[in-house]
Amino acid sequence: MIGLLQRVTRASVTVNENCIAEIDKGLMVLVGVEKNDSREQAERLVKKLLEYRVFSDDDGKMNLSVLDIAGEVLLVPQFTLAADTNKGKRPSFSSTAPPGQAADLFAAVVDIMSQQIPQVQTGRFGADMAVELINDGPVTFWLQV
Repeated sequence: MIGLLQRVTRASVTVNENCIAEIDKGLMVLVGVEKNDSREQAERLVKKLLEYRVFSDDDGKMNLSVLDIAGEVLLVPQFTLAADTNKGKRPSFSSTAPPGQAADLFAAVVDIMSQQIPQVQTGRFGADMAVELINDGPVTFWLQV
């Protein structure tokens, strides 16, 4: 399971010209699900996302997590993260989870995250989404569990 986290000052998701999710300071996370992923990986990804220290302390060092700053989280499903780009000029999606499995595991990530932090927003699985964000830093990390 992959989480591409970005530290943001704000982020939003729009579907069919309607804003369906919006956060202020926190993390915008693109979530990719691979074939062999399980609920255990979803739990590990959430734990890592919540505890990953990407926010600055009073000395300007990245020593604070989203929990430490009482930040918000926007989770966005993105199957293209699990694409194989090693060959040719077109991505292969043979390593991505089938839609049903991916939807279930994305929902598990949302559920687990929502139990830990009250400020969770989500994109819509399977929708054509427009994602806007202001990447603070920029700070972006690829987490794979």
